[in-house]
Amino acid sequence: MEHQKTPGALRHVWPNLRGYGGWTVASVVFISLEVLLEVLIPLLMAVIVDGGLYRKEVFALQQWFDPALVANQTRFVLTVGLMMIVTAGLSLTCGVISARAAAVASQGFAKNLRNALLEKIQSFSFANTDHFSASSLITRATTDVNTVRNTMQQVIRSMFRAPFMVIMSSTMALLIAPHLAAIFLLAIPIMGVTLGVLMAIGQPRFRAMLRRMDGMNHAVQENLVSIRVVKAFVRGHYEADRFSDTAQELRHAQLASSRLFTLSGPIQMVVMWGCTIILLLLGGQEILFEKTGLGTGELMSLVSYTSQAVSSLAMISWHIMAISRTQASLVRINEVLDEKTDIADGPSDAPVADGSVDFDDVCFSYTGDPDKLALRHIDLHIRSGETIGVIGGTGEGKSTLVSLIPRFYDTLSGTVRVGGRNVRDYTLENLRSGVSMVLQNGSLFSGTIAENLRWGDPNASDEALRQACAIARADEFIDRFPDGYDTVLEQNAANLSGGQRQRLRIARAIVKNPKILILDDSTSAVDMATDEHIRRALASAMPGVTKIIIAQRIASILVCDRIVVLDQGSLSDVGTHQELLARSRIYQEVYYSQMQEEAAHAQS
Repeated sequence: MEHQKTPGALRHVWPNLRGYGGWTVASVVFISLEVLLEVLIPLLMAVIVDGGLYRKEVFALQQWFDPALVANQTRFVLTVGLMMIVTAGLSLTCGVISARAAAVASQGFAKNLRNALLEKIQSFSFANTDHFSASSLITRATTDVNTVRNTMQQVIRSMFRAPFMVIMSSTMALLIAPHLAAIFLLAIPIMGVTLGVLMAIGQPRFRAMLRRMDGMNHAVQENLVSIRVVKAFVRGHYEADRFSDTAQELRHAQLASSRLFTLSGPIQMVVMWGCTIILLLLGGQEILFEKTGLGTGELMSLVSYTSQAVSSLAMISWHIMAISRTQASLVRINEVLDEKTDIADGPSDAPVADGSVDFDDVCFSYTGDPDKLALRHIDLHIRSGETIGVIGGTGEGKSTLVSLIPRFYDTLSGTVRVGGRNVRDYTLENLRSGVSMVLQNGSLFSGTIAENLRWGDPNASDEALRQACAIARADEFIDRFPDGYDTVLEQNAANLSGGQRQRLRIARAIVKNPKILILDDSTSAVDMATDEHIRRALASAMPGVTKIIIAQRIASILVCDRIVVLDQGSLSDVGTHQELLARSRIYQEVYYSQMQEEAAHAQS
């Protein structure tokens, strides 16, 4: 995707400041007060030196003070010194309040931004999700958001403070000695050119670093999810070496980008000390030879103001470098927030009336290319309450076909109707409330068994959970756990076997009490007896529910009312087991090969 300029990249910043605008304004107000108080300190220092220590007859701010106070040297120095202490204390207090307000605003902004990202991701269709890897989405919601948050906190304070400090310091320096103060103005073009060069070099490096971070997160995620496979194949050393390479690539990318930040410090010091030396040289000559009325204290304050101005310029350049890095993160966040969700709610608020499903000349392509179809001109009509089996080779479109029913994807052409209504007319909530699908690679979540089951219906009673588990034959292993339905599942339900996880996922779908139940190869990890029990229980306990069963084993769909045979994305045939056995070459090949395998297995 094309990277956008900073103003465009900021379009999602302002909405996510909602609720924290007051804190942002408070931070800016108090940082302004801090700067105003801070620029008074060098001025008061000049008053002490010229009017108190050196007893200069005429000093710039003499008229501000009572002549009697000026005449008493000790009292004058102590009074102005106390004013400096109070001013410094007030400046510090304003700075602390500003920092607190900026922290609250930035943390609140990050919270809103993460919520916005999650809401957006939740609204994605499967096609939208395919545009981003899981590791990339994790990086964007964590590392990128943290980068934006940190920079925002700095911007609220430093990026407002530094320009204001440059203006105030420059103004005070020009009031004291305009001809000398002009010297540090030379720092502005030097810092500007340096900043431009560093930003031009930095942007590609920051983007490369974030891509490497995506790669590292992907490697970590893949290893943790597949740790059992890694151990089973004794590939721990290989995976460690592969991760080491990924981490090394990230290290090089981070070093390449961080070198730019290390350069800004030396450049700042050279400019600042260069200006200071020139000021001391020229100002010292004026004082020694009394060429002007410049006092020692005024020269000291001039040096302080110059240091403040140059340091603030350097701070601006450093923060703009940080913003340059943040822009890369913000663009990546915007890519998610700007992703156009291709599946939206339909105009009707009607619920799913019944379990009938109709495919009218349906074509589908994952790429949107009509020359690369995954499904080709499907015409299929399923009556409410019917049990349909779906069979076909790997990659023939079985899962794709049923994914069109709850609108995980939309058709390229043709129409899918559920309950007699076009699926595009339903709201997604109503449509998916009427369809319960056990995905081929579905997940269970950390929490108790009961909590996982209630994903189907948050208000389901304990009795409803037990009935669903009895149908899915999950009750037999749940009852063996000491805590029963309160047993806590580990991440990815690692403390359950594959078959147990499948039965829990089926039970969760049953708890939903849908009009249409789709089982996408969801009994592949259970034994034949359990598979048969589940099928018979579904038929007797849910007689009015349309059941669509995708299976690799023909034995799992023999008793279905009708069986759909898919071949290369096309509808090859539809009929009962006996009808297909009589006329479908594909069905015959699958059936007889499986029967031979079972016979050979029985003999062995």
